[in-house]
Amino acid sequence: MRLGLRIRRGLRDWRSYVPLIATLNSYQRQDLSHDIMAGLIVGMVTIPQAVAYALLAGVPPQSGLYACLLPMVLYAVFGSSKQLVVGPVAVAALLVTATVSELAPRYSEAYLGITTLLCLQVGLILCILRLTKMGGLVTLLSHPVINGFVNAAAILIIISQLPGLTGIQIEDPTNPSTALLGVAAQLDKANVTALAFGLVALVFLSVSRPLIAWLLLKARVAKANTHPLTRIGPMLCAVVAATLVATFGLQDNLTTVGIIPAGLPQMTLPPMSLTLWLELLPAALIIAVVSYIESYSIGTTLAARTEDRINANQELIALGLANLGAGVTGAYPVAGSFSRSSVNFAAGGRTPVSSLVCALVIIMTLLFFANLFVTLPNAVLAAIVMTSVPGLIDLSKIRNNWRIYRDDSLTELATLLLVLVVGVELGLLAGVALSVALFIRNSSQPNITQVGRLGESEQFRSVKRYPVNLHGQILALRIDENIFFANAVQIEEKLLRRVLGRHGTKHLLLVCNAVNHIDATGLSMLLRINQQLQSSGVQLHFSDIKGPLMQQLDQTELARRISGEIFFNADQAFKSLTGDSTAAHANP
Repeated sequence: MRLGLRIRRGLRDWRSYVPLIATLNSYQRQDLSHDIMAGLIVGMVTIPQAVAYALLAGVPPQSGLYACLLPMVLYAVFGSSKQLVVGPVAVAALLVTATVSELAPRYSEAYLGITTLLCLQVGLILCILRLTKMGGLVTLLSHPVINGFVNAAAILIIISQLPGLTGIQIEDPTNPSTALLGVAAQLDKANVTALAFGLVALVFLSVSRPLIAWLLLKARVAKANTHPLTRIGPMLCAVVAATLVATFGLQDNLTTVGIIPAGLPQMTLPPMSLTLWLELLPAALIIAVVSYIESYSIGTTLAARTEDRINANQELIALGLANLGAGVTGAYPVAGSFSRSSVNFAAGGRTPVSSLVCALVIIMTLLFFANLFVTLPNAVLAAIVMTSVPGLIDLSKIRNNWRIYRDDSLTELATLLLVLVVGVELGLLAGVALSVALFIRNSSQPNITQVGRLGESEQFRSVKRYPVNLHGQILALRIDENIFFANAVQIEEKLLRRVLGRHGTKHLLLVCNAVNHIDATGLSMLLRINQQLQSSGVQLHFSDIKGPLMQQLDQTELARRISGEIFFNADQAFKSLTGDSTAAHANP
């Protein structure tokens, strides 16, 4: 009996790690038609984007399609989001280019091998974060840092596509100054044919959504303006461009995608070099964290629309397995795509089955239609990339945060500029360092507020904001910050200055309802203050200490060595120290 119960519990635990099982158990017939339609439309959107992002990442075009197969299937099986579509994304492609382009020359130009190894590392890092329950580390990347990085990445992506759009060869297209100056200096050498295809594609892609919506409206299609078919502009553009090049024999006049090997990817292991592993590790950590935050943000946004919930820990596993799958199939790091996930949602996708249908579309393309991309101009792919990333740019938060919390605006703006000037990885790390530095600076300057009794109640409020009652012999100060090494000295100086500057004070009451943590440096500072105040005839008391913090302090000498007492709250402290609640006087 016990063995059977354990087995059943084990099966339930195992199924909780595979959300697709629960989805299929409750799957309904009417869901299938919605998922099939959504999968077909997402597939049409995915194919040109995948090839274009492969070009951005510097890998063969088939790698972009491979990134939509096993990774997409693995996420559909293990992911907790019903609408999130995982695959190649622009930001991850830019990070790959910035990382691998520096290492490839030192490893016999083994670009794709390094990229697949990077995939493997990203997947392992995400899985390790889940297994060690250290997913909270990703919070080191605050929203201002992420916003600044994404804005800068979008600008970099647009600039990096200028050489492909114009047919001009640039040594380092990922460097914004090199790309801009190089294109400007060689503008007379631009490939006229490539430039014509690129500019026409830019114009078409810019107006494709309202144009297709207008055509759907003429065809009396319901909700034409928001219909998912309005997103297939890139596929139409790619098909028309490839057809024109093939029809008029323009292959010799411009660079095209070329032959994509037909068939499915082979399972292979990346190159196993310890030196290369160590060199890639910092970049892999950055890509893993950025990919997870980007994917989780998209997943929660979509889940909120359908009143679903996203399991953050499950997302670590699902995204980690997706990247492991990409690493053994010749792809590059993957993440959740905002554009394709939005298309999936708008197209009526109800479950991860839509992603499985999308993967089937990619499989059919690789098996039977790979030759359609042979004559697709790189200039058109550059246009597809350039028109897919402007939606990532959002500078309004810098202006809005300036009115609310200026440090966030400074962090976001600094990250944006640093990424553009010093590079993707160094700029992002510098943004994180600045964010942490500003946090430590603010924590080292804690707000210490004098409080008093509000009327005849048991509530204590700031003397600056409320007409409270004070007592001449009691100075009650509320510390609005944790007490730790970064602010211990500042707190000590402020407390002593306030006490010694107030005549007649016999008791210092520290109200600690905002204090969650006191480290060893903070504890030593409090004991030191106790001695200094005791020599001046002032007793030190505490109140409103939270339970977990009190348990920690019980293990220390604080309660035994302070000259005063520890009270449950400020009200009890005042009543005990005055012996008469009417002894208070009004704050003028």
